[in-house]
Amino acid sequence: MSNSSAQKLAALKVHYRHLASQLSDVGFITKGSLVHRFMTCGNPRCRCRADPPQLHGPYWQWSTKIAGKTVTRRLSENEARLYQEWIANRQRLHAILDQMQQLSKQAAQVLLAQTPTPKTTPSPSTKSHRPATSSTQT
Repeated sequence: MSNSSAQKLAALKVHYRHLASQLSDVGFITKGSLVHRFMTCGNPRCRCRADPPQLHGPYWQWSTKIAGKTVTRRLSENEARLYQEWIANRQRLHAILDQMQQLSKQAAQVLLAQTPTPKTTPSPSTKSHRPATSSTQT
């Protein structure tokens, strides 16, 4: 391995280890989305049906997919703050993993450039060696 390749690989390893150390700081994660919404109710005489409407809320809602189905849950203010943190943690986790993947790709290019390519030799015949069967007609 050349000196410049070894230096590049060492730098990639240092950066990779730094990213790996950040993984332990991520905290709890969850997938889904969080929305702050105002809603109408089912009462036709309610203020939310007036012109202009005065909607109910605001309400926090968290939605996610579980077993292919969308699940929605209404949250309190405190729960919403937790879910915001957990969703942000998940995004941070994925960003770190994406960076690690890119570093791994760069390291693979450095390492594979140094690996001699094997000479290809013709492979042995892969014909089937089944015994011949005789067919008798009756």
